Amino acid sequence: MGVEEQGKKNGGDGGGRTNKYAVACSVIGSIISILMGYDTGVMSGAMLFIKEDLGTNDTQVQVLAGILNVCALAGSLTAGRVSDWVGRRRTISLAACIFLAGSVLMGLSPNFATLLAGRCVAGVGVGYALMIAPVYAAEIASADIRGSLTSLPEICISFGILIGYVSNYFLAKLPLVYGWRTMLGLGALPSAVLALGVLAMPESPRWLVMQARPDEALAVLRKVCNTAGEADVRLADIKSAAGFVEGDDASAPATGSGGKGVLKEMFIHPTPTVRRVLVAGLGIHFFQHLSGIEAVVLYSPRIFKAAGIATRNKILAATIGVGVTKTVFIMTAILLVDRVGRRPLYLSSLAGIVASLTCLGLGLTVIEHSPHGQGAPWAVVLAITTVFTFVASFSVGVGPITWAYSSEVWPLRLRAQGASIGVAINRIMNAGVSMTFVTLYKAITIGGAFFLFAGLAVVAATFFYFCCPETQGRPLEEIEEVFSQGWHAQRRQQPSSSPVADSKA
Repeated sequence: MGVEEQGKKNGGDGGGRTNKYAVACSVIGSIISILMGYDTGVMSGAMLFIKEDLGTNDTQVQVLAGILNVCALAGSLTAGRVSDWVGRRRTISLAACIFLAGSVLMGLSPNFATLLAGRCVAGVGVGYALMIAPVYAAEIASADIRGSLTSLPEICISFGILIGYVSNYFLAKLPLVYGWRTMLGLGALPSAVLALGVLAMPESPRWLVMQARPDEALAVLRKVCNTAGEADVRLADIKSAAGFVEGDDASAPATGSGGKGVLKEMFIHPTPTVRRVLVAGLGIHFFQHLSGIEAVVLYSPRIFKAAGIATRNKILAATIGVGVTKTVFIMTAILLVDRVGRRPLYLSSLAGIVASLTCLGLGLTVIEHSPHGQGAPWAVVLAITTVFTFVASFSVGVGPITWAYSSEVWPLRLRAQGASIGVAINRIMNAGVSMTFVTLYKAITIGGAFFLFAGLAVVAATFFYFCCPETQGRPLEEIEEVFSQGWHAQRRQQPSSSPVADSKA
């Protein structure tokens, strides 16, 4: 692009410095994901106490675990249109308010029906949060740090899971009637703070351009870019992608219709380029939970019990270890994703997942077929160790890259609603795994369930290798060009050098 090249010559690259304001905005926008992670982590332990207090059966436990994701489907399907209408920033605030209401309901629930209703409300908030956090980060960040910033929601989810596990361990000491209610109700406190605090953040400059407000977009870009030249270059690229006539700032973008006609363009009359984006952007969400991560995170207490850890305190302590592992390795991924690239990290992650799940299935099968469930020491050690290696492998690639990749591949006119549909698919798969895992392992054994997940991970690796090109270092406005090259050309094409690299050349 001539404008981009001229901007680089004029110092538009900002000298390769990371803009702290852009990072801070992305961090605050991603904090909403902590609430979703906290709910997942705290529910894994709370289910032990809910079953004892309310006398729920296995079917009710599975419904309670999975209903949040079913309702997140409704939230995610509406979140894209809402964010196109009211903006990215207000959508984050709305997500926090909805989750606040759900947390209060769960914390005060006198019976299973009220608890289920609270989970449903919280689920809608989760659907909004999962869609909007990576989209906001992608639209604020520059190309050279976009992978790291769009991975922030995943580390926030992991941090939330860890907080949930720690809460389980300490709040388990409360009387039964108060313990699990306190665990679930605590999510209301950060929700209230975030709902108000997020209003201090700037709006997405790309959304502002879509609303024919380029002057406001430029004001935001000058805050999140290191130089005025870089801001001008990014604005020119955004306006071009949005359909502005060059040199006519007063005209509205051709696609600035509040999201109307997007679904028709995606599903009824898609161009070959949009069809490839659709396969990559939705397919990566389809395969994420088929790796079995939700089964391991949500049902880790049962897995550790099956592996031979007997007491409740030891089981809850072991789940804290899972949360620490997940958080540490996602932080590692954030450091690597913009250096190594999406494809190498994702495919290496899947290799580790396949190996870990195979060994976990083997260890649990040996334990299950041992007399009185007392497996050989090597099988117990193998099963427990591979839970952690599986979580580490998932967290260093498949976990964060799914959200980073799916938020950046969509063209500007399709991004909000494309990401929304991707999250809906993600929640369907999540709900499917979490609501059927107990039934599945009772039907084919717990070891057999993880052998099945290992096979599905191989299918996921095949899909990503053939259908998902590298996006590292490319401005959002250039990524559509990658998908216009055809399936075979996608894998051969190298990412263009980032502004940082160009400045050093």
